[in-house]
Amino acid sequence: MTPLIEMDQVTRRRAGIGLRGHEPQNSAGGYTLYAPQTAGGLVELVAMDGTPAHQWHLPVRPGRDAVILKNGNLGYNGSHATSVGLYPAWDIWHGGDFMEVSPAGEILWRYEDPFHHHDGQWLDNGNLLYTAAAPMPADKAARVTGGDPRKDGADGVIQSDIVREVNRKGETVWEWRAWEHLDPRDFPIHEIFDRRHWPMINGLSLTRDGLVLMSLRTTSGVIAVDRATGAVRWHVAGDTVTQQHAPVEMEDGTILAFDNGNLRRGMSSTHSRAVQFDPLTGAVTWRYVDNVPNSFFSPFMGSCERLWNGNTLICESAFGRLFEVTPEGRVVWEYVIPHFNEYPAPLNRFITGAQNSCFKAHRYRAESLPWL
Repeated sequence: MTPLIEMDQVTRRRAGIGLRGHEPQNSAGGYTLYAPQTAGGLVELVAMDGTPAHQWHLPVRPGRDAVILKNGNLGYNGSHATSVGLYPAWDIWHGGDFMEVSPAGEILWRYEDPFHHHDGQWLDNGNLLYTAAAPMPADKAARVTGGDPRKDGADGVIQSDIVREVNRKGETVWEWRAWEHLDPRDFPIHEIFDRRHWPMINGLSLTRDGLVLMSLRTTSGVIAVDRATGAVRWHVAGDTVTQQHAPVEMEDGTILAFDNGNLRRGMSSTHSRAVQFDPLTGAVTWRYVDNVPNSFFSPFMGSCERLWNGNTLICESAFGRLFEVTPEGRVVWEYVIPHFNEYPAPLNRFITGAQNSCFKAHRYRAESLPWL
């Protein structure tokens, strides 16, 4: 009698998990940190051979990201236990429970804002920079264009974005409201998105000159905001990056970003890229695309990070694939997150099946982890 063999029905897991390949001679080395979206409050630090080097188990699942701070502690962007329920898909990307955690797992500082969504940056001065949602004034909301009007909420409310910096006392020390500085008519929503959130700032970072980089998800593009005046100093639009995430300034002043490419003009083969561009011209100065372009694609989330040896760490978020490439585009390390679970309700109505996704991944030198 032929024995019964049951195949794993999770396609990504069936293709292989954990370490998939490593060229030590060409890799930057170090340790890679990630926070799986569906593994409860697990945060994992893995060595280059793919073995876990350290773990944290936090009281809430990640809202988005986790990073190692300069003092060696963990900065954690947790998902707030109380959702404000702004619109049906809100729970997918809300966070709002920020924690600084020791390597031993002790929560040393906590800040909560249930209106937070997507990114949060732990600044060198100890402050926290993050994006929160707030309803647009009705007259400004009436000027929002594009998107799919069939998905409008019955109340007609459109959420927008406030970028806020708070200090260790939880006091707001800087705030920027999107609708006060951007004209919705100049930033139309792509037809693949609904109009309940404009322009949905999904990524933040600071430049050396103190500009705040903001990634506009539903309209595509990256802007740089002057903190003193609130004015937009430059804007790189959707002909350079599309539905992108995680813009960050490089040493030469160019910008590195994860270009998701859900809807890239003039291309029928959907694929993602890591791109580096001149912020004044929008010209791409470096990019990584898979040799078979549509083999690399994350329709949501995603990050890329320049490493100390010139390589780039890329997080293909939707499929939990973390990999390192050389400037020439050679893959020299690849790891697939092994933690597969369904998103909790009600998120599993929007993102179905067993997932191993994470928002971003980060690489650290061994010397920056003296406690390890």
